[in-house]
Amino acid sequence: MNKERKLFRNIAFVVLGVIILLLMVATIVEKMYGTTIAQDNIYTSPLMIALWAVLAITSLVYLVMRGVHRRVVVMMLHLSFVLILCGALITHIWGEQGKLHLRQGELPVSQFEPTDGGAKEFPFSVSLIDFSLEYYPGTFAPMDYISNIEITDTQGHKQQGRVSMNKIFSYQNYRFYQSGYDTDKKGTILLVAHDPYGIAVTYAGYLLLLLSMIAFFFVRATAWRSLLSHKLLRRAATAFALFILSTATLTAAPKVLSPEVAEEFGNLCVYYNDRVCPMQTLAKDFTVKLYGKSSYNGYTPEQVLTGWFFFYDDWKQEPMIKIKGSEVKELLGVEGKYARLSDFVSVEGYKLDVALQNQDARVNRANIDAANEKFNLVSMLVTGSLIKIYPYNSGSNDPVVWYSMTDNLPSDMPNDQWLFIRRSLSYVAEQVAINDDVAVVELLHKIAQYQEKVAGDAHPSKVRLQAEKLYNTTSYARPLAMVFLTIGFLSFFFCCRAMVQRKSLHRIVVVALNVIMIAVFIYLSVHIAMRGYISRHVPLSNGYETMMFMAWCSMLFALIVQRKYAMALPMGYILSGFTLLVAMMGEATPRITNLMPVLQSPLLSIHVVVIMISYSLLAFTMLNGLTAIVLRITAKKTTDEVEYLQLISRILLYPAIFLLAIGIFIGAVWANVSWGRYWGWDPKEVWALITMLIYSLLLHTASLKWLQRPMVFHVFTVLAFLSVLITYFGVNFILGGMHSYA
Repeated sequence: MNKERKLFRNIAFVVLGVIILLLMVATIVEKMYGTTIAQDNIYTSPLMIALWAVLAITSLVYLVMRGVHRRVVVMMLHLSFVLILCGALITHIWGEQGKLHLRQGELPVSQFEPTDGGAKEFPFSVSLIDFSLEYYPGTFAPMDYISNIEITDTQGHKQQGRVSMNKIFSYQNYRFYQSGYDTDKKGTILLVAHDPYGIAVTYAGYLLLLLSMIAFFFVRATAWRSLLSHKLLRRAATAFALFILSTATLTAAPKVLSPEVAEEFGNLCVYYNDRVCPMQTLAKDFTVKLYGKSSYNGYTPEQVLTGWFFFYDDWKQEPMIKIKGSEVKELLGVEGKYARLSDFVSVEGYKLDVALQNQDARVNRANIDAANEKFNLVSMLVTGSLIKIYPYNSGSNDPVVWYSMTDNLPSDMPNDQWLFIRRSLSYVAEQVAINDDVAVVELLHKIAQYQEKVAGDAHPSKVRLQAEKLYNTTSYARPLAMVFLTIGFLSFFFCCRAMVQRKSLHRIVVVALNVIMIAVFIYLSVHIAMRGYISRHVPLSNGYETMMFMAWCSMLFALIVQRKYAMALPMGYILSGFTLLVAMMGEATPRITNLMPVLQSPLLSIHVVVIMISYSLLAFTMLNGLTAIVLRITAKKTTDEVEYLQLISRILLYPAIFLLAIGIFIGAVWANVSWGRYWGWDPKEVWALITMLIYSLLLHTASLKWLQRPMVFHVFTVLAFLSVLITYFGVNFILGGMHSYA
């Protein structure tokens, strides 16, 4: 019996390892050769289906042989995954998906186009009543796509339905999803899915998984509850970090508006990035885009923006355009990190022209395109086309349109309004030229009054504008990252020394660490809340926002568990510092944008929150592993400490892995509601699954005896975290896919 049990155990874990390896390879194949080849030859190939089947069968047999079937909750947990696999198999074999194109006023359609081509008949016919777009107030950014359809069955009975983003319409087990529309807004494209049994079985598996995971934490006879009662849990432990500095470049002073007048300019509303926001936001993004920082030479973003606009001859000689790549620097003839706008042009013309036309794959186009984009951005500003500060309300149901002074204005626009748009900024420039600040401010107030009067409801409230201005001026993630990493390094050093000496940190030090973290936690909470208020959606839509939330989760976790886990506090500093730093790596002040319609589902927000909490916990286990390795290298008698760190990691792994699994399947439900399929083999989906499978091995130490050894366990947690890094960063920056927001 023991031999048979060992055989099934070995088969199950070997097959699991093979599946993990194949999934990794498939993401690379997809990147190199395309999604279709990866799906047909790996993801949904007969070999992969067979491997999943072998894994499910051998795992169940092994569990029964071990007597796990008597532990109801643990058995339910494993059965839920089998049920999910069965649902996926049913969907793969019998599920149907396709596309349906409807035109308003045309005859009903009785067939759709399957994904593999051809035509498939409906047991009814479908026609389009009308299609409409809803926009965010005062913008042309789509908020929702809505198709009103009518279905007629074989007996002539009619039923109307409404299809929009994140709102499906079902009829006779056929589900219709909004996908696209015709440019004339008289036609719509719907996705069609027919999978009554696969989805039902899969959702049953999701529900069983959720219930069994919740029950797992309340049942006494589980490994997690036994870990909580372990005697080592009363001991103390430690953590670590890093230190980074940034430098600034000083240049001669160009002409600028006074800070007060520039601030008045920043108070104006502007149509930017598909939404209406304070000019201050545009100024900050403009400065960051050109210079890499939100201020230049001590000047505010508003001074930089207005400096370029009103004092172009001065500013074109300012070395503030950040250039990357030696090839671009050579083309422009600059040696340092920054170029002048005048460096882009010579007597022969625009210096980047030839490089932009060069299609040679060996040429680094990214750096050339980035430099060209900055030049064009300045050109848009100095010509006025970037400054869309003039709303126009045609009186129809169309959104309010915002124009710049150089845009083509509607022919039916009233003459006085036309003159105001064309000439008001020119009047401002005249007063700037003669240094009449009072007149400048007065004219800016008139423009602001015009905005409020014409824009109406499309004009943001004063509270929302003030909130965004406050947000723009209180973003300190980069310096906070430096401070937290420095504190993390120092606390790690002193904690390690205290651990070796069998002592604890001085109470004053612990209190100081708590006070600093609580203060920053409150600041970050307000910062995230303000961003959500400004953007009008849960701020979890891009890399910056998810990293900020992960830092928030890390601080909260550290503050909650520090009493029983002394190492949590310094680790909270380290993890928060790293995530804050990563949040600022892409761009110091990322744009706050309206969400795409498909991203407005509350399921997406829950999915991201759950996943990021899971990643935070997994990061703590990784830091535990690194700490154990450092202790083992630097001190000999640290067996108890290393075992204690293993105990803490094992306790954290259960909620971390369970949350990861729940997050994956909440994402699947959202995808099913929004896209018509709950799993699409996108690289991020696959790597999240790989991460869950890799970490699941750490929950099976009773079967995998080698993982019971503390140092092996710690090394595994460190290496396993690479899968998290690939899932979050590797997919975003290398593999791509629908989930990439690099």
